Amino acid sequence: MTSANLDATDRKILRELQANARLTNQELSEKVGLSPSPCLRRLRRLESEGIITGYSATLDDEKLGLPVAIFMSVKLERQIDSALVAFETEIKKHPEVVDCWLMTGDNDYLLRVLTPGLKEYETFLTGTLTKIPGIASIQSSVSLRRVKSAGSGIG
Repeated sequence: MTSANLDATDRKILRELQANARLTNQELSEKVGLSPSPCLRRLRRLESEGIITGYSATLDDEKLGLPVAIFMSVKLERQIDSALVAFETEIKKHPEVVDCWLMTGDNDYLLRVLTPGLKEYETFLTGTLTKIPGIASIQSSVSLRRVKSAGSGIG
């Protein structure tokens, strides 16, 4: 199923679940204007077709003691398969890295790193990241605050 095959009701279901994945089927059906049985059938179809890949909790980074978010652009010395695999294998070992994307453009990876403070970030940067073989350059940007977080772009 492609996004073109999602109708307005499917999109409503997805929006409601992104806002609160703990809704009961009864609550979800009321919010999207369906009776419970057709709502559950649509939900199961969205799951079986891989549109819904799982359910999770949204956590407050500050309350977890991780108020500092840094976005890091990493450029590798070489963009060959073995270098990409080696970097990705190593980066998965570090819990400070909460998101990592392979990118197009001037840099190869974009990382989102969470730490308790700048001192811990410095320790991660100088003690861990710069020691990963094959990195040509690292650029860091410290986040001031999150303006929007919407999950997937369901319109």
